[in-house]
Amino acid sequence: MSDPLDALEKSINTLRRAIRDAATAGDIERASELRAQLRRAEKAWDALVDTGEPATPPPRPGLQATPVVHGSRLPAREHVHRALMLLGTPAAPKLIVSVHDAFFSGELSASKLSSLRRDEERSYRSSPGARPYYLCPALAHDLLSPVRALVTISTWPLEQRIIGPLSQRADFLTGTIGVAEAVRSSGEAATPAAVRLLWRLAANVPDATVRNASGLESAPDPQQVIEAAQVELNVHADADRATRANAARRASKSLSDDQQLFGAPLHNITRLQARRA
Repeated sequence: MSDPLDALEKSINTLRRAIRDAATAGDIERASELRAQLRRAEKAWDALVDTGEPATPPPRPGLQATPVVHGSRLPAREHVHRALMLLGTPAAPKLIVSVHDAFFSGELSASKLSSLRRDEERSYRSSPGARPYYLCPALAHDLLSPVRALVTISTWPLEQRIIGPLSQRADFLTGTIGVAEAVRSSGEAATPAAVRLLWRLAANVPDATVRNASGLESAPDPQQVIEAAQVELNVHADADRATRANAARRASKSLSDDQQLFGAPLHNITRLQARRA
């Protein structure tokens, strides 16, 4: 197994080269997205050096999967990939579309994601590994069955694609941090849709927003949102990470390669339930 620090350093170097390429090509959106990914990777590197344990499972970039072209010319799966990479967590179609609309150009609808997930699995089964990444469902921590409402990226570590009892809250907070970082990096160029999305997410994070003298919530400050979300995330992170890691170990031993991406088949789940009964 490769050293986690070596893997992170390789990802950081790859991200820096990709940022340079995107800037050279004039793709501001892509460069902004990559900078947010770079900050998360560097934060994970710092945490690993300080404690020997990653603060959160760092996303694996999959940079070559997203060509540097204008968003309107990208296929739908690339739009979804970019939104998920910004969030760094499994996400529901509605949130994926909201992130895409807030930060990227081109069209994407939630209905498109339903057929897209089926197409991804068919493509993998017909020619495994032919694509640099696949969009796949999250996996339930107990039965390792697909969580159809949540989309992930196949290149993410297995434990990052698993959902435990605390994972949806932890992922919400991680995704909120990702959105806040993207808004912060955009500065005054942040779109109204991006600010509205951050506002909506921040409303569900304690101490992430402040009220003015009239009692109305002020526009969220990205840095305050990041800090508030991180405070709560720290409360859940260890327990959530342990659940996901345990499930990932079980999955790596009991599931085939395709099942680790798209979940255990129904008859396996039925047999497991029968043994437990």
